Amino acid sequence: MTERRPRSFYVLAFVFALFLMFLYGPMISILVLSFQGPEGGLVFPMTGVSTHWFQRLWEGGGQVEIGSALRRSFVLALVVMVLTVTISVLAGLAFRRQFRGATVLLYVAIASLIVPSIVVSLGIALEFRLLDDAIKDFGAATGIGWIQNDFVSALGPFTSGLGAHLTWTLPFGLLIMFAVFNRFDPAYEEAARDLGATPWQTFRHVTLPMIAPFLIGVAVFGFTLSWDELARSSQVMGSQNTLPMQLAAKTTTVTDPEIYALGTATTGGSILLVLVTFTLISLMQRGRAKRG
Repeated sequence: MTERRPRSFYVLAFVFALFLMFLYGPMISILVLSFQGPEGGLVFPMTGVSTHWFQRLWEGGGQVEIGSALRRSFVLALVVMVLTVTISVLAGLAFRRQFRGATVLLYVAIASLIVPSIVVSLGIALEFRLLDDAIKDFGAATGIGWIQNDFVSALGPFTSGLGAHLTWTLPFGLLIMFAVFNRFDPAYEEAARDLGATPWQTFRHVTLPMIAPFLIGVAVFGFTLSWDELARSSQVMGSQNTLPMQLAAKTTTVTDPEIYALGTATTGGSILLVLVTFTLISLMQRGRAKRG
């Protein structure tokens, strides 16, 4: 005899279904509407099914001019990813050794997670405006021509923008690496040193292969968080927009589903990146299991 489920089970199931609809409904709607016909609009019902808006987006002749913003965001995300992985690993190795002020330094490093993103962006923009004034005053005092005639601002994607994105990605990378090294068994490294390995050889042949799957996770975090960051980018990019900023600016004027096609394409790229990441981690774990 089957046990009768309580009424609360169905209530919770209904609430969970509403949550899934609220979470994935907009994404599914954009996915569907991006395949509108040439005469389609921004809302249902659809008028035909085609890849017209993807072709228009690829050709670059539509309302959403994304070529330069897309390239800029991609390169910036790659730089942020590399720096996030490198700094997180170095910090994780450093925090394995007890030193004075480590706890305070940790709190300072992750404090930006609890600060509103727009406040961080405004603060960085203010710092760079003060830096701009200092550079201009220095140019006027020393008579340096290019500063007086050509310098406008130090604000840009790879100066203030890079710093703003790192305030978002680094805390996640640090927390992941701290958790990894907290569970790391130092006996493997001690065995390598007993066999005559140098510190670099120990890291290269023992530590790095063991933490490699986690490094891939940190890299994905760094890339994706930078790729779609808007609030921290809003005040610090100067005259050059990133892709999220370009999209935000276009949402008030776009009148066709081309922007939906862009959303579908970028979402598909993110999903592909996640799938590739899980595949690489799975292959690494299988290879390590075979060697073990």
